[in-house]
Amino acid sequence: MDVNSNLSPQRGRALGARSARSYTHGMERRQFSIEVAAPAAVVWSTMFDESTYRQWTSVFTPDSYFEGTWQPGTEIRFLGSSPEGAGSGMTGVFGVITDHRPYEFVAIEYQGQIVNDADDISSPEAQQLIGARESYTFVQNDGSTTVTIDVDTADNYDQILSELWPKGLAKLKELAEAAVARRQPDQP
Repeated sequence: MDVNSNLSPQRGRALGARSARSYTHGMERRQFSIEVAAPAAVVWSTMFDESTYRQWTSVFTPDSYFEGTWQPGTEIRFLGSSPEGAGSGMTGVFGVITDHRPYEFVAIEYQGQIVNDADDISSPEAQQLIGARESYTFVQNDGSTTVTIDVDTADNYDQILSELWPKGLAKLKELAEAAVARRQPDQP
C-alpha cells in the first residue's frame, strides 16, 4: 500500500509532509496529515488507548509503548527496546503534556531522552531535544476526521520521521476504520 495516497491536504496545503523552521533551537517543524473515515472520538481512542497505541506505533519501534497519562501537566514517557538489542535497556523520550482537549488536540513538550533505562538531559542529543514540541490535532467533518501531527525534529531524525510518520498514520487509519466497521450492523 502506498501510504502517501492516504495523506490528505490540511487547509489547502499540499499532500504529504510539510516542513517549516521551528522556534526550537535549529529544529524543523514537520507536519503529517491523514483523513480517517471515522468520528474523532474513535480516532482519538485508537490513537491514545494503550493497546491500539502499541499497534500503530509499532512502525517506529516494534515494542513501542508509553508510560503516564495524556492529561495536562503530567509527564509521559515514550519507550521501546534499544536498537542495540536485548540487555541494553529501554530507550525513548519523555516530556510533559502541555495541552489536552479531548477529541480535538494534545500537545507535548519534550524534556529529555531515555538511554539504557536512564533519563538523559545533559548529552548533546538530549539538549537538542529539550523544548521540542509535538502535537496532534483532530478535525471532524461529516463523520470523517483529519488527524494532523506537528513535530519538531532535528536534521538527523528528519528523514526517518518523514518515512515513519506516514506509515504510523496509515496504521492508525486502518485500526480506526476497522473499529467503525465492527460497530456497524451488517448491510444487506
